[in-house]
Amino acid sequence: MIALFGLLFSTVLLHAQNTTPISKEEVLERFSTKNVAIKISKQQYLQAKADFSQTNAVYLPNVSVSYTGISTNSPLIAFGTKLNQQVVAPADFDPNLLNNPDRITDFSTRIAFQQPLVNLDGFQQRNAAKAKMQAVELQGTRTKEYLFFEVEKAYMQLQLAYKTVEVLEKAFEASSANKTWAENSLAQGYLQKADVLAVEVRVTEVKNQLLSAKSTVENTSNYLSFLMNENDASILYPSDTLRVIEFAETTTRSVSENRADIKAMGLASEAREAMYTSDRMTFMPRLNAFGSYELHDNQILQGGGDGYLIGAQLSWSLFEGSRRFGKVQKSKAELNKSRLQYDQYISQSQLELNQANRMFADAKNSLALSELALEQSKESLKIRTNRFKQGLEKTSDLLLAETQYAQKQLNYYSTIFQHNYALAYVQFLAKN
Repeated sequence: MIALFGLLFSTVLLHAQNTTPISKEEVLERFSTKNVAIKISKQQYLQAKADFSQTNAVYLPNVSVSYTGISTNSPLIAFGTKLNQQVVAPADFDPNLLNNPDRITDFSTRIAFQQPLVNLDGFQQRNAAKAKMQAVELQGTRTKEYLFFEVEKAYMQLQLAYKTVEVLEKAFEASSANKTWAENSLAQGYLQKADVLAVEVRVTEVKNQLLSAKSTVENTSNYLSFLMNENDASILYPSDTLRVIEFAETTTRSVSENRADIKAMGLASEAREAMYTSDRMTFMPRLNAFGSYELHDNQILQGGGDGYLIGAQLSWSLFEGSRRFGKVQKSKAELNKSRLQYDQYISQSQLELNQANRMFADAKNSLALSELALEQSKESLKIRTNRFKQGLEKTSDLLLAETQYAQKQLNYYSTIFQHNYALAYVQFLAKN
């Protein structure tokens, strides 16, 4: 009686908690807007996009503005400062003044720019950054697809957990009723003590299974709430019942190269190839235009003299030790590695799809067999229960029939879960 009261108390306590019904559609909607992993994936894309934006420097000029104040009696700088201020007079050519000038003050405003014209390695770096940005975006798409699949699986696990609790609660009720009947039969001398003990053992086993199943409900509910980024303490209850999901027969037997993650791998190889080309282009010259405009005066915030400078520079770094040669070799090795990883990923994905197709085929076959076994087990239990109450069946045979029926029910619902899960997994792997 104490054990029975404890179980009933735990059942009431579980149902006393806030139980929130929720459909799969609602779960997916909340997940898509709240999941942290999706938000992190979006930030990774924005980071890659920012890296690509930095490569605009290949086309756009660098512009800087500076304001400088100096005071000097250096002969060379002092004369040059007067020239910049456009205040040179004939008397300034006196050798004594040239060699020993008075202190002079200059305040200058300078606007300078540098415009890249030909930067071959920079163009390739821009291509690499663009390919990387697109790859990160596609990888984020695949991450979102995987998380949607994970949410579907968690929801199906929650459905299965509740079905398990339902089956075990009925099994507990049946075994408790048998225990009561056995105790009454013992009192009337129809059964032996050993038979009653065997029934009690069965009640205890079911009770332990039921408590474990209820813990599974809470754990699965918590995980689903985590995926939706919700901290609500209520226990979720699936409003969609566990049933076989209908599907259109698919003939997909090979992995599509248009799948987001596979396209991302291909773009990663393109980025490596662009970086390899960029490293080779560092051996080529660069052409840049430059210029500046300056204002000079001996008074602050004035501009008595002005001037400009404009030009172009062709630079060619011919040798930097062996650093560039080593960098090119490293880029080539990384390119070859990325190509091999791409081929390996295609093969691994195809292997996973083949295994998923076989798993789905096995689940379909098991579904019909488990349903038939469930019906047979139910009929067997009904017959043995009636015979047991008439004193025509052994206690051990009845307990065995009860155990088998509960196992067949659990196996049937588990097979439905496996069928639905395998179908969702195949669809995930075969997605274009």
